[in-house]
Amino acid sequence: MSDDNHAIVRVEAVDKVFHRGSEDIHVLHELSLEVPAGDFLALMGPSGSGKSTLLHLMGGLDRPSAGSITVAGERIDNLSDRRLAGWRARHVGLVFQLYNLMPTLTAERNVDLPLLLTPLSAAERKRHVAAALEVVGLAHRAKHYPRQLSGGEQQRVGIARAIVTDPTLLLCDEPTGDLDRKSGDEILALLQALNHEHGKTIIMVTHDPHASHRATRTLYLNKGQLADRMMD
Repeated sequence: MSDDNHAIVRVEAVDKVFHRGSEDIHVLHELSLEVPAGDFLALMGPSGSGKSTLLHLMGGLDRPSAGSITVAGERIDNLSDRRLAGWRARHVGLVFQLYNLMPTLTAERNVDLPLLLTPLSAAERKRHVAAALEVVGLAHRAKHYPRQLSGGEQQRVGIARAIVTDPTLLLCDEPTGDLDRKSGDEILALLQALNHEHGKTIIMVTHDPHASHRATRTLYLNKGQLADRMMD
């Protein structure tokens, strides 16, 4: 996994410090991580351990206090805000615990939103949206609004929106945290299919060991450091 040609994500000696008044809160401490292309990595750890912070750093949603982050050969931690926004649009698909769908838009229009930042024509966007909804098994629900969909279906729309631009990374923050076990299992099976059949590199934050078992490997985060097993 140390081969530069295969590590699609490289996090090197990253610190992350949040400032709350006069207090400095050290969340990550000289953390290093490599994620090979095609990996399905689960990140686990107690609440407040920095799992989502690390996910956000790898997705260019936040910047480290020290260290470097390289994704697909490009160092992202020192990009300007404008270039970073463009980079995220091209390379990152995000799946959230609470779906974050626009309630006034149909499923297909929610999926179309990331494509509005691309130079694709309306006809090309429509084809991409249809393909993404087909992948997640919701082509027949394209005209439905979020309120007309179950929680599991809403999360499928969220995943379709995340993959519609064919991103380098699919980053999932507790993707089954708001679902019952049956719906959660269906979402995890979909993520596995995206990984195995479509070659998507997936990094998933979860607190659920049942979910982590669907990943290729699991790392545990505690006190700002990573380990390959749960720490006491």
